[in-house]
Amino acid sequence: MRLRFSTGFQFLSLWLITIVAIASCNTSPTINPEEAQAPASSETESVSVTLFSWPGYGFWFIAQEKNLVPELELDVSILEDPYESFSLMSSGQLDVTSSTVEYGPIAAENEIPVKLVAYTNASYGTDKIIVGPDIASPEDLRGQKIAVLEGGLSQIYVAIWLEENGLTIDDVEFVNVIMDDAVSAMIAGDVAAGAFWEPFGSQVLDNLEGARVVATSDEDYWIKTALLGDGMYMSQQFLEERPEAARLTMDAYFKAVDYWKNNPEESNQIIADALEFDLDSVELVIGADGTPKEDGLYVFGLEEAAQFMGVAEGSPPLEWQNGQITNHWKLTNEWWVKFGLNNEMVEPDAGISYEPIASLAGE
Repeated sequence: MRLRFSTGFQFLSLWLITIVAIASCNTSPTINPEEAQAPASSETESVSVTLFSWPGYGFWFIAQEKNLVPELELDVSILEDPYESFSLMSSGQLDVTSSTVEYGPIAAENEIPVKLVAYTNASYGTDKIIVGPDIASPEDLRGQKIAVLEGGLSQIYVAIWLEENGLTIDDVEFVNVIMDDAVSAMIAGDVAAGAFWEPFGSQVLDNLEGARVVATSDEDYWIKTALLGDGMYMSQQFLEERPEAARLTMDAYFKAVDYWKNNPEESNQIIADALEFDLDSVELVIGADGTPKEDGLYVFGLEEAAQFMGVAEGSPPLEWQNGQITNHWKLTNEWWVKFGLNNEMVEPDAGISYEPIASLAGE
């Protein structure tokens, strides 16, 4: 496997410079513009969607294979680097992506034309901080390298855990790697610890003798804050120029979740085949019976997502508040200020579009 290390915020800085430049240029798409922007036929409209290889995003493949919204032709593809997806969205070459839910404040402050439109699932134990065999206590991590996705939730996850254990973000060196490379780095001893989600955490534990889990996302703080979760993003161009397609796309996603709940065995196999994962790895993350999985994910249906976003009455699950997304935004924004990825606090309305889910839930 390739091993991609990045020191400091060189990678994020380059990404921000690139997509801000792209967003400021009013140029036409150059990658498959017909597929990305034009209707597939007189009766269907094409929508491009990306995700990285993880079962929590696999519901798009169910929506595509089962043709749950016939008015749409979903073009679903895998891009392992979420920043590449955001760059494509900024240049008008991509409509929708699924990714972790913390990028909104960064995009908003930099006026990047990407909007968070839904919180789609919460980590219910699937995320773990794992240390190598030479780490007996948190203090042993001082001066050590820790594998995270810089600018991602895993970096905030580790940062909060460090603070809880008497260390700061300046006491360690964050190493920017995608998840499969993080596994390789841990096993090879290139990093002393890392933040992993399943099935990658189990791969480390199964292949590195003495590795152990020091934090899991089913602990009270992580559940209460709903910090660790996933979201749906849409490009501003897509939202403004094709609002009905945006609504139908979100409809397709949540219909896929409903289909999975009612047909978990068939649906999990669809996801496994599309991701080229074994079925056990898919079930390790989202479960085998279509219900929230402890040590895995709490997958939101439309009503729960709408309540979390504050556009429907009632309380979302696990004692979260109606409109919990605003608390989530504030928490991540505060940490991006500490890390230097935000200069100041940004209002949620600058980076969230509530219209698609409000419209859909209102039906």
